[in-house]
Amino acid sequence: MDYTPHTPEEIAAMLEKVGARSLEDLYRHLPAEILNPPIALPEAQPEWAVLERLRALQAKNRPAHKAFLGGGIRSHHVPPVVQALAQRGEFLTAYTPYQPEVSQGVLQATFEYQTMMAELAGLEVANASLYDGASALAEGVLLALRETGRMGVVVSQGVHPEYRQVLRTYLEAVGAELKTVPLEGGRTPVFPVGEEVGAVVAQNPNFLGALEEMAPLAEAAHRAGALFVAVADPLSLALLKPPGAYGADIAVGDGQSLGLPMGFGGPHFGYLATKKAFVRQVPGRLVSETVDAEGRRGFILTLQAREQYIRRAKAKSNITTNAQLTALMGAMYLAALGPEGLKEVALKGVAQAHRLRALLLEIPGVEPFTPEPFFNEFALRLPKDPLWVRKALAERGFHGATPVPPEYGAGFALFAATELHGEEDLLAFRETLAEVLR
Repeated sequence: MDYTPHTPEEIAAMLEKVGARSLEDLYRHLPAEILNPPIALPEAQPEWAVLERLRALQAKNRPAHKAFLGGGIRSHHVPPVVQALAQRGEFLTAYTPYQPEVSQGVLQATFEYQTMMAELAGLEVANASLYDGASALAEGVLLALRETGRMGVVVSQGVHPEYRQVLRTYLEAVGAELKTVPLEGGRTPVFPVGEEVGAVVAQNPNFLGALEEMAPLAEAAHRAGALFVAVADPLSLALLKPPGAYGADIAVGDGQSLGLPMGFGGPHFGYLATKKAFVRQVPGRLVSETVDAEGRRGFILTLQAREQYIRRAKAKSNITTNAQLTALMGAMYLAALGPEGLKEVALKGVAQAHRLRALLLEIPGVEPFTPEPFFNEFALRLPKDPLWVRKALAERGFHGATPVPPEYGAGFALFAATELHGEEDLLAFRETLAEVLR
C-alpha cells in the first residue's frame, strides 16, 4: 500500500503555519536539477529477469581472498565458527539491550568483548565498541580534551591519513587545534609538547607499517600534562608491547583484523580502551557484571554517556548504533583462537610480509621505503604510477599496491601479507608485479 504519513488536512495546516501556498512553493529555493531530477529507469521486468541481471553484475566482482592490499585492512582467515555464531538470531537481530532481564546473552557477550579488548590493550576499561578505527580515534581524542581541559592536539603523520581526516572534522566542530608532526625516516620523532596540548597521538605499527618507539612519545606527552593516545592494530598486540605497558592513557583502533572480512571497507568496528580513572569520560556504553537480588551473576548496562540517556550538556558523544554485531564477531574470533592461536596468526603474517618484501625488491626499479622492522604491511617505491599498477594487477586477478597519499612522497604503494599467503602465492604475485612493471 502507499506510504501516506500525512493527510491533506495536515499538509494544509503545516503550509499555513510556515506561510507557504503549496508544497512546490515550500521548496522553491532548491535548484531545479535536484528538486525534480530526470530519472532514467528501465522498463519493468519480471522478478526472475531482475535476479539474472543482479547475478551478472555480481559476477563482475573480483574476490579478494588472497589480497595483498595494505592500508589498514587486510585479508585474514575468518573461522567458520565466527560466521555461524554471528548468524544466530540472538546476535544478528539484537538491538540495544535496554532490558537486562531479557538481554543477558548479548550483555554477557559484550562484557566478554570488553574484557578481551582491555586485556589486549593492557588497560583497565574498554567500551562496547565504536563504528571503526577513525571514529574511535576521534572519540579517544575528545575524551582526552575533556579530561585535560585543553584544546590542542598533536598527531603523528604516521597515523592513518583517513583517521586524521575524520579527527580534523571532529575537532573543527569543537574548536580544537590540530597539528601534525612529519615523519623522519618513516618514523615519528620525539617532539616538544606545548602546555596547550591535551592529546598526543601516534600509531604503532604506523600507516607505513613501521614499528614506532612509543614510550618516549608517551613520556613527552605526560611531561607537558597531556594524555597519550595510541592507535594500535589489535592483531599486532599478540606480539607487540600493549599500549598500557608503554604509557598510553587511551588505546584505539580498528577491529577488522580480528576475524572480519575486508568487505569493501566495512562494516568493521572500532575499539577504545582507557584507564579506570577516565571511565566517566568514555563515550558509548559500558556493560558490567553484577548480581541480582538472589545473588546470581548477571550483566547490565552501567554507563550510557550519550544524550539519549542523559542531558545533552553532560553527554560524552552522540554515538548511536555501536557496531555491536561486528564487535561480537571480534570477541568470537578471539575466543576461538585464544592467546596462542592469535600469536601464531600474527607471527605467520609478519614472516610472510617480510618474505614478500624480499621477493618484490628483486624486481628491477622497485625500491624500499618502510624501514625495518615492520608488521604485516610495508611501502615500496614503484617505477610506475601506483594507481595504474593497482588497476593492472586487478586485471590480472591480483589485489595489491595500495597507493600511498602524496603527503608521504611520490610513487609509493603499500603491500601486505597475512597467514593466508603461502609461498606459491607470494611467488605468483611477484611474477605478476614484475610483468606489470616491465
